[in-house]
Amino acid sequence: MSLQQEKAPLDNVSATTSSTHVSDHEGTATAATASLPRGGEGESAIPEDKIEDKIEDKEDDWEHDPINPRNWSTTKKWTATILVSYYTFVTPLASSMMAPGLPDLAIKYGITNPTLIGLTLSIFLLSFAIGPLFLAPLSEMYGRVWVLHIGNIVFLAFNLGCALSQTSSAFIVFRFLSGFAGSAPIACGGGVIGDLFSERDRASAMALYSIGPLIGPAIGPVAGGWVAQELGIQYVFYIIVGLCGAASILAIPFLRETYAPVIRLRRDKSARDPEAAAAAHPNLVLHHTGKWQYLWINLSRPVILLTQSFICFVLSLYMALMYGIYYLMFATFPDLFSEVYHFSIGMGGLAYIGLGLGFLLATIFGAKISDQIYLHLANKNGGKGKPEMRVPALIFGSFFVPIGLFWYGWSAQGRVHWIMPIIGTGIFGFGLMTTFLPIQLYLVDAFTYAASALAAASVFRSILGFAFPLFGEQMFAALGYGGGNSLLAGLAIVIGIPFPVWIYFAGERIRAKSTLTR
Repeated sequence: MSLQQEKAPLDNVSATTSSTHVSDHEGTATAATASLPRGGEGESAIPEDKIEDKIEDKEDDWEHDPINPRNWSTTKKWTATILVSYYTFVTPLASSMMAPGLPDLAIKYGITNPTLIGLTLSIFLLSFAIGPLFLAPLSEMYGRVWVLHIGNIVFLAFNLGCALSQTSSAFIVFRFLSGFAGSAPIACGGGVIGDLFSERDRASAMALYSIGPLIGPAIGPVAGGWVAQELGIQYVFYIIVGLCGAASILAIPFLRETYAPVIRLRRDKSARDPEAAAAAHPNLVLHHTGKWQYLWINLSRPVILLTQSFICFVLSLYMALMYGIYYLMFATFPDLFSEVYHFSIGMGGLAYIGLGLGFLLATIFGAKISDQIYLHLANKNGGKGKPEMRVPALIFGSFFVPIGLFWYGWSAQGRVHWIMPIIGTGIFGFGLMTTFLPIQLYLVDAFTYAASALAAASVFRSILGFAFPLFGEQMFAALGYGGGNSLLAGLAIVIGIPFPVWIYFAGERIRAKSTLTR
């Protein structure tokens, strides 16, 4: 094979290979068929039409194959979903569990600079943003399961390092590294849901998966405040280590590979039919001939999605803005509720309950609303769903975000009863979760590489989650809680309402022009 002959299929990897999608009997060309080279591969012993017939027969067999994750039993599917959701709950929990103990941490390490104190919390999110750029494509090359397992074990080790750190520098380094390892469930989890459930059935599973990154950071400070007050800040990290250990004990024996191309390739290889494997899965055997080029193509895919798809960019931007506001609340709650409302460290953790209740309500009602809207619109369209049918639920949720921010900001500014700002954060939490769910469902439904699309979004949101706490105290000092939250609410209105409306009407036309979408 010449260099040009080898390069041709590699250039098409980002558009046609390692798809999480398994056809729902729509009669469309499969990703494997679409990715077959049409020329330049030299003479074949089998005519091209027979090769295509063979591939189509294999795809039809796969539709009904019991090892196809879409054909697993309901119990097996939901076992995998629960285990992945648990993985996805633990790492965001660790991101904020130390928040109420920031004053104690500052005393322990002698930190007086408020920006540096905020950095000890948010540095986790910087590497949390970088990790999916590597881990999501690796999951599409080698499978989801061991990326999840190894990430969790390494995450456990780095949190143990945080607990045992003797200096602030060592603590910050371990926090950074733990964020990278902890991003594995965020990088792979949405892809697992896409592997297991068809478009019509995945809203509830995605809701369970999505609640981890949101309710984890809300529950963490509730427990972390009391732990830091009664036992010391280092015990926060010992608890995280224990949760990671429990996750490995449960998931390693019971979580099975869900990524269809990897499952099929392993089976074909085990059947000692390498020619059939190469024909059916060119995307996964290319790395044997051009490994570094193949690796680069896969690792650059989330960046390509973020920079070359305006839909992916604007949805990721809105998600990132809300996530940044969310973590800004974590950084500023200790000061607000200790100085204005005179909460102790343990009581200060209870201030996060409003966010948690908002998330729970949104998970219960948001998933149901999302499913009902999608099914209603699909039935009106002859039973065929489209990604844009996720958008009305997004528009519904986007109205609650600014309402919650206005409520929270001006009640805190006016120093009214402490329950009022907590109610405001609950409304914001409801809007946040109600918008997160349809955004993630849209990205999984619309893009060929579900894990890479979600990774692109998670990178963006984690970067803002890292940045917002660094300037939050200064912004509220200049504008007050009312003015600062009004500014953020205005941004949420500008980005969160007109753009989803535009996507609803123009999204299908835009997607039709892109090689990155299904």
